[in-house]
Amino acid sequence: MTQEELDALMSGDIDLDDVEEAPEPEEEIRDDETHHETDETERYKAEATNSYPPPASSDNQVVHQLDDVTKESEEKASEIFDIIEGISNDLMEEEENAQRCIETFEANIATFSALHAKFPEIETFKEQMQKNEAALECAQGTVGVLQSSGDSIMQVMDIMQYQDIHRQKIERVINVMRALSNYMNQLFEGKVDDKARVGSATHLPGDSTTEDVVSTDDIEALIASLGKN
Repeated sequence: MTQEELDALMSGDIDLDDVEEAPEPEEEIRDDETHHETDETERYKAEATNSYPPPASSDNQVVHQLDDVTKESEEKASEIFDIIEGISNDLMEEEENAQRCIETFEANIATFSALHAKFPEIETFKEQMQKNEAALECAQGTVGVLQSSGDSIMQVMDIMQYQDIHRQKIERVINVMRALSNYMNQLFEGKVDDKARVGSATHLPGDSTTEDVVSTDDIEALIASLGKN
């Protein structure tokens, strides 16, 4: 009610029934606050649903997953080492074959060189000597590539050793986690079995989020009704 309406009412110029009460702004503010609190509650519930850490199910057990990682890492590393060892053995075998070819080419060069020196007029000896020299140079290049590849294979195997070191570091972390877990279990262990303990109260004075709890007035009314019976 405005000041003009109040003055008119006091002077008798206006009927009380004609006065329309304006809605109080405080009630609107309360409604807005209630709506805001409801939104906040729903947001907190949604965050709690999607919060971390995830539930302690078999899919989320940290130590179990780390054990799987170390096991698979060791298995795959062993497979890689087997493949690398096979490649290294093949390279060594081919290098030995190339060395035998080099020995043959060197013997042929010596033979055709002697024949060409004794019979310089025969071009065939000279040609065969030149062909064996070219083949010797090619075989020596092949041996060089094989030796370089063997050195690279050894470097790869040395680098793979770090993978095993990383696996050992993860295993050490697992051992520390398990030791801490056992320590915490022993630290919080009680003499009374959990099944024999008194159930925890669902509501305490001052709680504002507990639902479906009988109020103190309801309890007193129930006691009074039982006393009348």
